[in-house]
Amino acid sequence: MKGRRVLIVGINYAPEPVGIGPYTQGLAEALVAAGAQVEAVVAKPYYPQWRTMAGYAGGGWRRAQEQGVDLVRCPIYVPAEPSGLKRIIHLASFALSALPFALRAALRRRGERPELVVVLAPALLSVVTAWLAARIAGARLWIHVQDFEVEAALATGLMSGGSWPARLARWLEARLLGLGDRVSTISPQMCAKLRDKGIAAERVFEMRNWSDARFAPDPAGAAAIRAEWGLGARKVALYSGNIARKQGIEILVEAARQLQEREDIAFVICGEGPNRAELERLAAGLGNVQLHDLQPAERMGAMLTMADLHLLPQIAGAADLVLPSKLTNMLASGRPVVATTEPGTGLYAEVDGCGTITPPGDAAALATAVAELADNPALRESVGRMASQRAAERWSKDAIIARALGAVG
Repeated sequence: MKGRRVLIVGINYAPEPVGIGPYTQGLAEALVAAGAQVEAVVAKPYYPQWRTMAGYAGGGWRRAQEQGVDLVRCPIYVPAEPSGLKRIIHLASFALSALPFALRAALRRRGERPELVVVLAPALLSVVTAWLAARIAGARLWIHVQDFEVEAALATGLMSGGSWPARLARWLEARLLGLGDRVSTISPQMCAKLRDKGIAAERVFEMRNWSDARFAPDPAGAAAIRAEWGLGARKVALYSGNIARKQGIEILVEAARQLQEREDIAFVICGEGPNRAELERLAAGLGNVQLHDLQPAERMGAMLTMADLHLLPQIAGAADLVLPSKLTNMLASGRPVVATTEPGTGLYAEVDGCGTITPPGDAAALATAVAELADNPALRESVGRMASQRAAERWSKDAIIARALGAVG
């Protein structure tokens, strides 16, 4: 990559603390470290709160250089309640807002144009922006799929499967993905889905999300959080991340309800998102549930260490549409994971042996799994060691980035 010019187009970027943003940042900085000159056209940070972060609101486009990456932060429409239509407008607003700067990069004089254009999906609509820039610049187009957003919209009920918008969305998805010279995604099962969508096998490769070295175990910080939140010696079942439909996070409250007589177990949910208010309503009156805001990156290592086990709910049908990025850091923390998914899915394959897997929507099974792990410290320790080992084997950042750079050439 030494000396090559790379343009990245992606809606999410740091300082967003969770989701896709940290991985787009990591990829951009890894390309810089490999000797590339990188420009990234991204949105102003808004996720997972679904509001533009303080310090970034207003003022139109902003340019900056961060860790060697030339950044353009674009203004976009951010709905407070991201329904189906509002979400489409939100994604389209980024594709349009990014277009002038993507084209400006492509229209520079020869020798200064990008040789590789990388676009992140979501937002799939941004592929049009990136493709135009790549065609004008004579560059190769690399599409990286973090989330099959069309199928996720169908799985979560944002679109009806037989409706004309759904048919149009599937057709558009296939056409846009087909524009890539290389198309990557984050798990073997999602790679298979790309091939099922008509992408030739030789153009598909896997680039996993990696564990974040900033979130190293922090026992002292964990003890401080336990004291701050009044958790004492209770066994903590932790969920940290986005609170939205595809997580099916309501099952955690129902499982907590079934264990409310167990004063030694606490369900701690740290997160923000469009379903936060509804979750607070469901949890009202439950003394074994605590809801907190998403914690800053400097406290994440302590929080992950504070947990005795991690919770990873997913609704039925969503497990192979996205492999939750939070899983990597859960495993790296050396704590067992309780996930809701079906056998044969990518999530099942990643968690199997590193925790307990229960059927989606089965709150009783989830409650039983939490109680069994809470009551068996030897099992928690042995399964936690397996989790830590798997994170080291499958989610090493250096190995993942090196393999990806080799694949795109």
